Amino acid sequence: MMMDSKGAGTEAQQYVWGGAIPLQIHLHDSEVTTLPPPPPALILAPRLGYLPLLVPQIKPFFSSSLPPGVDTVWFEYKGLPLKWYIPTGTLFDLLCVEPERPWNLTIHFRGYPENVLIPCEGEDSVKWSFINALKEAAYIINGNCKNVMNMSQSDQTELWRSVLNGQLEAYLRVSSKLKLDIVGDDCSLKLNTSPQSISDVDATVTTRAGKIPVRLYIRTIDEDIDDLEDAAIVDSWEKIFYINRPVEVHGEGKHLTLHDAIKTLLPELFTDEPSVDLDPPGSESEVVQGSEGSSDEKTGEARTGLVSDGAEIKVVRIQGIEPQLEIPFVWVVKNLMNPEQYLHICVYIKVAQPFTIC
Repeated sequence: MMMDSKGAGTEAQQYVWGGAIPLQIHLHDSEVTTLPPPPPALILAPRLGYLPLLVPQIKPFFSSSLPPGVDTVWFEYKGLPLKWYIPTGTLFDLLCVEPERPWNLTIHFRGYPENVLIPCEGEDSVKWSFINALKEAAYIINGNCKNVMNMSQSDQTELWRSVLNGQLEAYLRVSSKLKLDIVGDDCSLKLNTSPQSISDVDATVTTRAGKIPVRLYIRTIDEDIDDLEDAAIVDSWEKIFYINRPVEVHGEGKHLTLHDAIKTLLPELFTDEPSVDLDPPGSESEVVQGSEGSSDEKTGEARTGLVSDGAEIKVVRIQGIEPQLEIPFVWVVKNLMNPEQYLHICVYIKVAQPFTIC
């Protein structure tokens, strides 16, 4: 795929924005009031989208089978209520050790689990969650969120509609007014670029010093598991570590790899010193365990990273890709960032014993 124009984004961005996950949605047995029960709904879910935005497409499949009452829609996967404000692609990368296609989810229209999920009132809740995340990202990048706060109503509407409809060119046109770019437009390697060429990209990439908003999701695998397919099912968000911590880029960002960035995010697990500065305590970072808070092609096999205490990074996934850890971090930021300007990274770590992230 060639780029139509500079305003159309990079080739990788186009793949990411066009990425979708096939879903097979089942109505929970407790809410079926007809015989025979309705068949599952088959739909495509945009990777960059959010599950509640799919409800208008899904409900017609099940409306005649629902019990009386007011809709309070939520989704689950193998008994785990899914957090609606996490992008659909990130949920898939985190919870499916081996990609499951179609991804079998269960939908509920009753019995919202308020003890696990924050309330969701449909598209409006998702929109304001997105805008708030964009404000947070702007504050991390620029030290303030004035440009987001001062968006005109028409620009805000156009930005949101571009995300809803997967329109990259429209998104870039509006988001460029927010002045949130750290990585320049020259970071646009093609997806089939050789590893040797990828490692040389830093020499030509224009960056400015600043902080990259990152949301890191960590799933641990027991050390006696050899095949990731045998990993235990995640049945509670308490089993997922969630880190909201920026990565600092200095100067031109030369030689900063994805591996380096992960070391700054997880210094507790690496035996050597990180190659870039960590943010001091009290900076824009948050570490929580189980807290609130098609691009499925691989560009290369991800190598494992050895970390302290016998732990080992088994898989790193971003936008369905398992990139080489030596890939320049600025390329990852430029091409794999989500529309709210956060980079969502899922990491599977094989551990010998429980660990603590401070």
